[in-house]
Amino acid sequence: MDYMIMEYLARPAPGPAPYDLGRAVPKWLEFALPLRGEGTCRCGENVLVAESWMIDELAYAGPEHLDAAFVAGFDRKQGYPDPAEDLDALAAQGLDASAAVVDLGTGTGQFALAAARRFGHVTAVDVSPAMLALLRERAAGAGLGNLDCVRAGFLSYQHGDPPADAVYTRHALHQLPDFWKVLALERIARMLRPGGVLRLRDLIYDFRPAETGEVFRNWFRHAAADPAEGYTSEDYAEHIRTEHSTFRWLFEPMLAAAGFETVAAEFQGRLYGTYTCLRR
Repeated sequence: MDYMIMEYLARPAPGPAPYDLGRAVPKWLEFALPLRGEGTCRCGENVLVAESWMIDELAYAGPEHLDAAFVAGFDRKQGYPDPAEDLDALAAQGLDASAAVVDLGTGTGQFALAAARRFGHVTAVDVSPAMLALLRERAAGAGLGNLDCVRAGFLSYQHGDPPADAVYTRHALHQLPDFWKVLALERIARMLRPGGVLRLRDLIYDFRPAETGEVFRNWFRHAAADPAEGYTSEDYAEHIRTEHSTFRWLFEPMLAAAGFETVAAEFQGRLYGTYTCLRR
């Protein structure tokens, strides 16, 4: 597939974000935000959301991600994504061997394992016990004592002091509907130090609504034939029907509202977005 890559510098949104990080947090939002000083969970299981109005992220994760047999072939299906570009993007923002990085929706740890070899400490977070079991095994085999695993999600991971230097997430935020995406991004901003980096990759729609059918048909034409070797057209169709990818023109205001300045964005095939953002 021929991809058109677009890079741009986004101008900061005028005025403060609706919930400026320097102002008091509204009472209704406190349940969804991490509270510093409560202690950090560096291994094992984190405190899961207990409020009656919060969603169960495990139910949104997709049953295949909880299945050990699927997880065993996950990297192959993903195409063994190379984390080098993301590591370099974080380093370009000043992260060094002392940096603390949180990987939200870590999956089997393709990024987390590489990041632990380059940065000071990595916290790998996922709601799937099967994903984390495989990652723990890999981290132990590699002797990576600076990589900790936490079973939690975007809405339940509690990050204590000190704040993180960077948060990374790849193809995970789309599992949340848009309302919950905003709360998740707000929580990410609050776990970062001022000037901290969010590196985000996800399936985000960079086209007008009227172009939907054309873009999807072209996407399907380039799908894998074998589900063990990649994502098939039926995989893509199921994603569209059951997950929550959103339009770029909806997503970027979410980043601004959560307290981020987008410094760079790239898109592939009008479907896959990569963002580097700084916490204001």
